Amino acid sequence: MEPKKPRGTRKGFTTGACSAAAARAATLGLVAGQVPESIECLLPNGQRVRFSIVDGRCDAQRAHAVVIKDAGDDPDCTHGARMTADVSLLAGAPDRVVLKGGPGVGTVTKPGLGIAVGGPAINPVPCRNIEENVRAAAGDLLRRDGLEVTISVPDGEKMAKKTLNSRLGIVGGISILGTTGIVHPYSTAAFRASVVQGVEIAASQGLDTVVLTTGGRTEKFAMRELPQLADGCFVQMGDFLRYALDTAVKKDIRHVVIGGMVGKLTKIAQGETITHAGRNPVDTDLVADIAAAVGAPPEVCADIRNAETARYGSERMEELGLIPEFHHELGRRVIETLAGRYPGKFSLRVLICDFEGKKLAEIHGGRRDD
Repeated sequence: MEPKKPRGTRKGFTTGACSAAAARAATLGLVAGQVPESIECLLPNGQRVRFSIVDGRCDAQRAHAVVIKDAGDDPDCTHGARMTADVSLLAGAPDRVVLKGGPGVGTVTKPGLGIAVGGPAINPVPCRNIEENVRAAAGDLLRRDGLEVTISVPDGEKMAKKTLNSRLGIVGGISILGTTGIVHPYSTAAFRASVVQGVEIAASQGLDTVVLTTGGRTEKFAMRELPQLADGCFVQMGDFLRYALDTAVKKDIRHVVIGGMVGKLTKIAQGETITHAGRNPVDTDLVADIAAAVGAPPEVCADIRNAETARYGSERMEELGLIPEFHHELGRRVIETLAGRYPGKFSLRVLICDFEGKKLAEIHGGRRDD
């Protein structure tokens, strides 16, 4: 028997990854006439993982498959959810793959989430990943017909009551999420310890810079922007900025770079150094103030103030052609907040990207007192 991993370190899978696996299995059922008992699924991060399938059944026109979500050692309200895919033929519509949300998947009612209002709460990365797996399993079938894929989650509406969905304007169920497919135990002591260890390792290697990123996408972005730095400089801090910065001070790190996107950076600018979504909400008054500072009209600022996400503010700034100015001011305020909390301890740089990893702004500030 393999030794058990220490408690708090076992990774799990996102709702998006489980949905993609169920959709791939159901599609294969349409092609082969039988839904498999397990399926290898391609995750957004490029990994291939085998999932067990339950309740698989099919006929000539439709197929049904379920994956039980395992969230690893950071279980949330969706742990154990029956992520369900129903795939049916769209006769006479070759090469089309239509993705829909069924019972238990929320419906988006407000802008600012990067998902069409009125559509299912399936985030863009899981949406692409589900379609990619369906197309891989369908093969030649798509030369003749299209496929309609419906993702549903029994009891999803009840699960959603334990999330922030209602505040974000997502009604009727949970969101299908996941940018990598993997759930890391972000809220555990083990992950906090790994953040501290990452900064300590950089210092032990004689490196004078750490690049703190909020996740895999922002780390890839930062690595592209800073190719001259050693790999050991890069630390995925997740939500644990405070632990990373306290360790940087303790280990006498001279330069700190923070890579992130609008939501987490707004929380940092407002003074939150633990940026988990379940803690204090984004201060949309701050987002509106930033928008006003770069020239947004009062009515737009009022809309931003009444929104629920920082991303909504970014989207409104894009409409006005103020994206560079908005993100530069956001980065400036991040530096102002952190320099006030850690005066003279390290120099600061903020790198900001959009949700596709495209650079939006780079801001320098703060200083080190030697």
